[in-house]
Amino acid sequence: MDQRTELSEFLRSRRARLRPQDVGLPEYGGRRRVPGLRREELAQLAGVSVAYYIRLEQGRGRNVSSAVLDAIATALRLTSAERDHLMHLARPVSRRLRPAARPQRVRPALQQLIDTMEHVPAYVIGRRLDIIGWNRLARALLGDFAALPPEHRNLARQVFLDPAARALYEDWDAKAADVVGYLRRDAGRNPHDPDMASLIGELSLGSPEFRRLWAAHDVQDKGFGSKVLHHPLAGRLVLAYETLTLPADPDQQVITYHAEPGSPSAVALRLLASGQEKTTERTLSCSEA
Repeated sequence: MDQRTELSEFLRSRRARLRPQDVGLPEYGGRRRVPGLRREELAQLAGVSVAYYIRLEQGRGRNVSSAVLDAIATALRLTSAERDHLMHLARPVSRRLRPAARPQRVRPALQQLIDTMEHVPAYVIGRRLDIIGWNRLARALLGDFAALPPEHRNLARQVFLDPAARALYEDWDAKAADVVGYLRRDAGRNPHDPDMASLIGELSLGSPEFRRLWAAHDVQDKGFGSKVLHHPLAGRLVLAYETLTLPADPDQQVITYHAEPGSPSAVALRLLASGQEKTTERTLSCSEA
C-alpha cells in the first residue's frame, strides 16, 4: 500500500461526507463540482493555510505536527478510530525503525482460558483479522476453523468469500461493512505487510461488495455490540459480543459472544454447547476403544 495515496484518498473521502451546514459554514448556493467541503473551507476550519492543506491532501506533506493533525481531525469530525488512522498515515513509522512482527500464536495459557469457557463462544484474531485461536463452541457457532488450511482462517475471507457467511449473519451488509472497517484500520497500522496486500487483492478480485466498501475508506475499531445469527442447528440467535484487546500483544483480540440469561437464544446456545460436549465424549470413547 502506498501511504501517500492512502492518506490522500482518506482525507478526500472524509471531506466529501461533510456539508458546509454540518460545520457551521454558510452555503452560498450554486451547484458544487464535488460533494462535501471544499479544500479552502476545510483549511479555514482547521486553521491552516490552503496551500499547506492541499500539499497534505496530495500526500506531499512532511513532518506534520500532531497539533495540525488534531486540528484537521477535529475539522473533519473524525472518530477516535479515524484519528488514529490519520496519524498512522500522515506520520508512518519507518520500516527500518518498525520492530519485527511477532509470530501469530496464541499463548497456551490463553488457549486454556477460552477452552474453559464451555458455554461462551470465544475466538482470537490477530493481524489481518486472521483467526488464530478458538474454543469448541466458537467452532460450532461460527464455522469449522480447524478444517480450513491455516492461510484461509481469516474473518474477512469468511465473510466475503464463504457463501455460508451470508446465511449465518442476518444483517450481512452491516457485518461486511464492520469487517472492512477493521481491516482498513489494520492496514494503516501495518502498511508494509505483504500478506495484507495479498489478502486485499484476493478479496478485491473475489468480491464486488468488498471492492465497493474498501473504496469508501471507512475505519473503525472492533468493540462491542450485538449480532443476530441464523445457525443451521440452533436457529435464530440474538447474541451480544465483546472484544478484549490483549495488553501484552495489541495485535491480538479475544472476541466472545453471549446471550441474555433466560432468553431463547441462551437456551439454544446451551443446547449447541451440549451437542459439542456429547460429540467430544463420543470421539474420546472411540479413541480409547
